[in-house]
Amino acid sequence: MEALWFALAAGMVAIYVVMDGFDFGAGALHLGVARSDGERRQVLAAIGPFWDGNEVWLLAAGGVLFLAFPKVLASGLSGFYLAIFLLIWVLILRGIAIEFRSHVRDEMWRTFWDGTFALASVLAPVLLGAALGNVVRGVPLGADGWFALPLFDSFSPSGALGILDWYTVLAGVTALVAIAHHGALFLVWKTDGPVAARSRAAAAWLFPATVALWLLSSLATLAVAPDVLRGALARPLALVCTLLFLAGLAVSFVARRQGRDLLAFLGSAAFLLGLLAATAASVFPTWLASTIDPAHSLTAHNAASAPKALRYGLFWWPFGFVLAIVYFTILFRLHRGKARAAAEGEGY
Repeated sequence: MEALWFALAAGMVAIYVVMDGFDFGAGALHLGVARSDGERRQVLAAIGPFWDGNEVWLLAAGGVLFLAFPKVLASGLSGFYLAIFLLIWVLILRGIAIEFRSHVRDEMWRTFWDGTFALASVLAPVLLGAALGNVVRGVPLGADGWFALPLFDSFSPSGALGILDWYTVLAGVTALVAIAHHGALFLVWKTDGPVAARSRAAAAWLFPATVALWLLSSLATLAVAPDVLRGALARPLALVCTLLFLAGLAVSFVARRQGRDLLAFLGSAAFLLGLLAATAASVFPTWLASTIDPAHSLTAHNAASAPKALRYGLFWWPFGFVLAIVYFTILFRLHRGKARAAAEGEGY
């Protein structure tokens, strides 16, 4: 039962990254791929129907952790306190920027909110990637199940750990570039004209950057957390997920060059989903590894809720998951086709 809930929680996180990732990527790129007010409104029209709904998956992941692994959620919220508040502020500012930028027909007003939207869209993947880096590397978890980390201390490989250090910043930058590539492919699929052309050019140079940073991050992970590689080689599910993200990476490249825009975007989604699933399978059953003593680590076994709670939760979870899937299926169907910038005064 604990293994199933571990998979469900990891799956919610992976779905969130794939879904909210495309609008993060679009936001991070929009100052470059959209040059005029009309073009920027077209980018907002492309992500407008989806961005707020995509964040439901983050709430779903938090809800699953609250139900199944409350000790992990409590320890993580306490240890990453400052970083979590930064992420919350980034998400708030991003939503405000999307909603406010077209309320006033003033160039300075719109430029300010466009810059805020871009900055928040860049910082969010970096913070989320750094969080994943901390989970993979481990944290100074004590016997009491708590830890504390400064936002940053030393960026030297031999220096003190921080929420942001050389390894976690590398993970954050890798996440940013991969998410930007994902967002570029989404814009290629959902827009036309100059925005689509510039997005296609951005995806072309972001692809090799994504591959290079993924390889570099993999080598760094081998140095700081060799157990992850051993877990990946020992677990068939991790190998299957590895094949999934490698196939997704190849599909995104080939389909983009062939002009099959939707398939290229789906390939990028498979890459992100498979990469996160392979990581989760490799570290299982560990949620938070202790760099002080492995015996202090929080795992799916020692941090799980009571078996009765897990059974009751498993009864209700499918209803919420199916409802979410149906909602997004209808949403994408209603907004199929290329996005058009709304007329002045009509929302985005």
